[in-house]
Amino acid sequence: MTVLVTGGAGFIGANVVDRLLQGGERVRILDDLSRPGVEKNLQWLDERHHGRFELMRADVRDPAVVRDAVNDTTHVFHFAAQVATPASLFEPIADFAINARGTLNLLEAIRAQPSRPSLIYTSSSKVYGTLADLPLRAGPLRYEPRDIVLAATGVDEKRPLAFHGPHGCSKGAADQYVLDYAHTFGLRAVVFRLSCVYGPRQRGHEDQGWVSHFLTHALRREPITIFGDGKQVRDLLYIDDLVDAFWRVRGDIARLAGRAFNVGGGPTNTVSLLELLGYIDRMLGRAPRVGFEPARIADPRYYVSAGGALSHATGWHARTTVEEGLARLLDWLRQQPENGARKTLEMGVIP
Repeated sequence: MTVLVTGGAGFIGANVVDRLLQGGERVRILDDLSRPGVEKNLQWLDERHHGRFELMRADVRDPAVVRDAVNDTTHVFHFAAQVATPASLFEPIADFAINARGTLNLLEAIRAQPSRPSLIYTSSSKVYGTLADLPLRAGPLRYEPRDIVLAATGVDEKRPLAFHGPHGCSKGAADQYVLDYAHTFGLRAVVFRLSCVYGPRQRGHEDQGWVSHFLTHALRREPITIFGDGKQVRDLLYIDDLVDAFWRVRGDIARLAGRAFNVGGGPTNTVSLLELLGYIDRMLGRAPRVGFEPARIADPRYYVSAGGALSHATGWHARTTVEEGLARLLDWLRQQPENGARKTLEMGVIP
């Protein structure tokens, strides 16, 4: 039997596929390969696992293709999505069709199987909206909650959903459909509401994947644009820790079905945009060039995941510190030819 990974050529998907193949499992990837750079992830997977995975180049908006992809699978990781908030503002119908309708296509395909595969779906912290009601204080480099309990623990799953912006609505709708299909139709499905995930194989850009984007531009000595004042705070989760969380939940998914978990680095792994610039300055020995633009719509000033529910349910917790994770990501980015690695090596200089 086969594990299906939708969006399997993307950042999270490629890392999950690699872990599955290392474990000797059969893998089917469903991906339309529309995101720039994913072909390099496929090349990496092929170099490591040649001939051991199946690629279906297709779109989750096509229900017939999705049914074929789900056939004879034991588990589904659903990562295929439109991931950028700015893009959703320009094309909200496409955003809905991919995120909400594409997920519904998948749920219906799973429901139709005689032996239904289990499902892990990656939702987003955006389902909680901008958290505008949280009283914050502004320090020199970051926002902090005035509530000391919230500052110590983060936002938990008891927080009311408050979809805001097309992307929040489409991801939130999919999130709720997955949970409802677990409750109404008995699907073994779990939702991960992710904060900021980063690590190797992430080719970030200005609209999404900001940690990788900042590091890449700093390596190339290109300017970085910050939207807002740069004091916005997020918790960072290193990709290997996220994959470990997937494995814990998948191994006990019958018991955990129908639950949603906030998954991130938690209060001990937080960083503001300005603080990330400080990390980059220390790692590279030079400060990036930075420009500022007005804050974006639906962008919370503060979001940090409370990981207590997932930890209590599975024993999982994030292990990689921000310093360790950034160093690993920087090492990987330095090895990429598009960041100047080949030219630097030819000159005989260690990158």
